[in-house]
Amino acid sequence: MDLSNRSVRIIVSLIAIPLLLFVAYIGRLPFLFFVSILTLTAFHEFFTMAQKKEAHINLAAGFLSVLIICINSYSPFIEINILFLLITIAILSAELFRKKKSAIINSGLTLFGVFYVGLFSSSLISIREFYHGNEIMYEQSGFLIISILISIWVCDSAAYFLGTAFGKHKLFPRISPNKSWEGAVAGFVFALISMAALKILLIDFFSWQDVMVFGLIVGVIGQTGDLVESMIKRDAGVKDSSSIIPGHGGMLDRFDSLIYSAPFIYMYLYFQYY
Repeated sequence: MDLSNRSVRIIVSLIAIPLLLFVAYIGRLPFLFFVSILTLTAFHEFFTMAQKKEAHINLAAGFLSVLIICINSYSPFIEINILFLLITIAILSAELFRKKKSAIINSGLTLFGVFYVGLFSSSLISIREFYHGNEIMYEQSGFLIISILISIWVCDSAAYFLGTAFGKHKLFPRISPNKSWEGAVAGFVFALISMAALKILLIDFFSWQDVMVFGLIVGVIGQTGDLVESMIKRDAGVKDSSSIIPGHGGMLDRFDSLIYSAPFIYMYLYFQYY
């Protein structure tokens, strides 16, 4: 007897969530491995959606680029501006030899995928390694990653359930007809509440200003990331970015809010504490 989609979702969540939280806690190479797999898979999903628009993304160059970005975020070996310059030159130059229709679209979407998927996802590694070299404080960035994940899950759940129950005003009907302003506001409020609770329970080493900024980023930027991914999927004419996660869709479907929030949280940490 086949399991229902909801049962599959629950089973996968019960297995994946503790594993994800554990990897976020221990950090180092296991977290680098996880984010690298997430990034490579998400880039392939972006590649597949681009094919629906008859674009020919350079998959090999994209894979190599996002992997190098992840590794460089873990153990920097080159200045990031020089790295992006080299990646751009390599992708544009490679298009000379591909003999595919529309070099502008192909190289442009390859670069967009590298930055949208690779750069955004690698920010998770930058957050996790923020206190690299300080064993006492290194654990704190692990608790921060865990808190971001929990806050996003709470935000998404509140937006879905309260939006379904009370939503009357469409948020972006052209992009996501089921989302409402009421759901978005509920998600925002619960992102702040969850971060406040996590400040007390898990990340008390951050100030109240810090955790409110984190909650603000999750509640606003995270939900924006979900809309951006929905926009891309709608343009490609697909319901899910892939079916790699049973009952949940693709990596981009599950982690769109996370990878969209991560660069902003990292920038806040960088300018606040560097």
